[in-house]
Amino acid sequence: MNFDIAAPDSALAPALQHKIDQKTKPPGALGRLEALALQIGLIQQTLTPALRQPHLAVFAADHGAARAGVSAFPQDVTWQMVENFLAGGAAINVFSRQLGLDLSVVDAGVNHTFAPRPALIDAKIAAGTANYLERPAMSAEQRDAALERGRRLAHALADNGCNCIGFGEMGIGNTAAASLLTHCLIGAERDADLDTVTGRGTGLDDTGLARKRALLRQALARGGYPTDALEALAEYGGLEIAMMAGAMLGAAEKRMVLLIDGFIVTSALLVAHALAPAILPYCVFAHRSQEPGHRVQLAFLGAEPLMELDLRLGEGTGAALAYPLVQAAVNFLNEMASFESAGVSEKG
Repeated sequence: MNFDIAAPDSALAPALQHKIDQKTKPPGALGRLEALALQIGLIQQTLTPALRQPHLAVFAADHGAARAGVSAFPQDVTWQMVENFLAGGAAINVFSRQLGLDLSVVDAGVNHTFAPRPALIDAKIAAGTANYLERPAMSAEQRDAALERGRRLAHALADNGCNCIGFGEMGIGNTAAASLLTHCLIGAERDADLDTVTGRGTGLDDTGLARKRALLRQALARGGYPTDALEALAEYGGLEIAMMAGAMLGAAEKRMVLLIDGFIVTSALLVAHALAPAILPYCVFAHRSQEPGHRVQLAFLGAEPLMELDLRLGEGTGAALAYPLVQAAVNFLNEMASFESAGVSEKG
């Protein structure tokens, strides 16, 4: 699959940096907000960036391996939590309302039939993936369909005026899929051995964690160790992970700001990055998750997240909580006085 993504032109960087440095503050005094303002200005190729119709998309799907015991919760929790999202009762709903973020829930492959709702996007590929302990999680055709539907969703948001999108997910068993993808795409020689990148997910105790790791080793014994992103995605991924990867690529094609959440969302980015490395300059990494594999992912991508709040909920909660920092970076660049306009003497 081909994605038309080019890294932002850096020619504007000196002018952006000059504008940042001329604000009424010591150079660098706003710390990483200054780098964030520069990044967003380059993404939008303007000295006066703006955030328009920011949107948070939660991608949901079921995993066949969940029934084998890779999670502390039963598979039905996926559709139950989607209903909770649609009713406005989850953490991501609370944060989105607080911050004025539009929220949609994307059914990429939940094993349930939902009644139509305005916030629900029906993009279902299948009623969940197959059990990767027995066979590949999805066919190549399902994988490619999920990637393309994600791409189209992002394009549609951009065409409706959105230029900033946050990513969230829901799917019982998806930390296990993310661990397998991270292990395959980063590699044990780069500190991504299976045990290191396999955490407690929804709250497994020591016995449950040992079982999860044993099951994932069993999956690798069957399916091998594909290092090609598309092969690994079909072998072990989830439909929500595949659709997120496609949406990330589609958003970067439209030069949007991408707010990257935690471990599962970053596993989708690993796939997207392997397909189009130029996606990285469009990504703002929201936080560092408690999931141990997330540190490995971030180190591999050379990313420094904005926050570390010991989050491990998913749903896009970290992406939502990071949005005010993105707003602050844009607002100081546009609204803060310069030394000249304020009549303030510069450093001698």
